[in-house]
Amino acid sequence: MSAEEVPKFKLVLVGDAGSGKTTFVRRHLTGEFEKKYIATLGAEVHPLGFSTNRGNIIFDVWDTAGQESFGQLRDGYYTNGQCGIIMFDVTARITYTNVPNWHRDLVRVCENIPVVLCGNKVDVRERKVKARSITFHRKKNLQYYDMSAKSNYNFEKPFLWLARKITGAPDLEFVAAPALAPPEVHLDAATIAQHEADLAAAEQAPLPDEDDADL
Repeated sequence: MSAEEVPKFKLVLVGDAGSGKTTFVRRHLTGEFEKKYIATLGAEVHPLGFSTNRGNIIFDVWDTAGQESFGQLRDGYYTNGQCGIIMFDVTARITYTNVPNWHRDLVRVCENIPVVLCGNKVDVRERKVKARSITFHRKKNLQYYDMSAKSNYNFEKPFLWLARKITGAPDLEFVAAPALAPPEVHLDAATIAQHEADLAAAEQAPLPDEDDADL
């Protein structure tokens, strides 16, 4: 298959500055090497390639490279977005509080696209946003993943979920690991197991009352 025939999907990456979006996208070495800069929108576009059991696919991941402040992203950044990732930092509550704002802006332009919510920096011991507090995705029918960009933990999960949604192929699998930078920190198995147990328990808990429906 020639490069021109590989399906490409525009993935809009949003979230508060400092939540780790740029670190996350730069873990994928090929995408970092091939990125291009769109000066008019203050965006870097990283083509992240993945090998699947249905052929190769590329996500053109749009990242603001930390230049954004909320409300200043132009519609051109979102226009023609086919999927999205909203990222927050589990060590900074305000970044989660702002998730509804990012979601509102995203769906205002892109409407019914598949979206993944990611809580980054779960490698940090002083976690401020606990699993039980993360309910926005359940109210808006989004997918959620804990992640740690610096340890590569769950790096591929958002992309796999989005790829299945976009292609309409629930059996789609990645058949080769992407080329990632070596982990900067290490997450041990016990810590990962605890995070996953906490998330599983949180998913079974009743949703809070609607008076905080936007948080």
